[in-house]
Amino acid sequence: MNGILIVDKPMGWTSHDVCHFIRKKFSIAKVGHAGILDKNATGVLVVLLGHFTKLSSRFLNETKEYTGTMELGSRTTTHDAAGEIVETLPWQHVRDEDVIRVMEGFKGEREQLPPMASAVKLGGVRLYKLARQGKEIDRPHKTIHVYELVIQSLKLPVIEFYCKVSKGTYVRTLAHDIGHELGTGAHLKELRRTASGVFRIENSVTVDQLKAMREVDAIKPHLVALPVRGNDDALRARRPE
Repeated sequence: MNGILIVDKPMGWTSHDVCHFIRKKFSIAKVGHAGILDKNATGVLVVLLGHFTKLSSRFLNETKEYTGTMELGSRTTTHDAAGEIVETLPWQHVRDEDVIRVMEGFKGEREQLPPMASAVKLGGVRLYKLARQGKEIDRPHKTIHVYELVIQSLKLPVIEFYCKVSKGTYVRTLAHDIGHELGTGAHLKELRRTASGVFRIENSVTVDQLKAMREVDAIKPHLVALPVRGNDDALRARRPE
């Protein structure tokens, strides 16, 4: 089985969990993914099957799109709801117009400090392993780009939003930083990836659907075409095998 499968990753599953499940259930020797999605996030995970695993680097630099929910008034160790609350702060001074102004200012290129609870490697060690030991170390900022950041619902202290960002952007840290800029704290409550490059949630298959399949050939109708280089909107007519 060779091809690209877009999986709607459920909450609580790691990207590795999804690949391991597919590899074991369908006896596919090579299964990989093109970009980690946090365990507590849901949505688009680009899964590569067979010789398509060699194309992983081709998709790693794609932009990502998300819908999310952040809540003002508290900071956590992981910048999202999975972490422990480390500080509770008043948020009542924040007005709707403040949120609109601050979030508008987050668009464009900026520097972001990766959270300790992340897969970033320093000195050959993943930061999350140090975080589990209660350690925090100096780490370099990285340049990210926020192409779009749109408020979808504003009912303070809760903000629902959509964003389109560059590879390697931590949306939970984006929420954390927005809270800081507003003079309070904030953490990400929910996150759903709706697209990775041209691969969209509308073309995904759920883990429950995969569980219900009895043979590997049942995957074939869900395989997506390979984008043509130089034209992300065009897709090959020939489907994967």
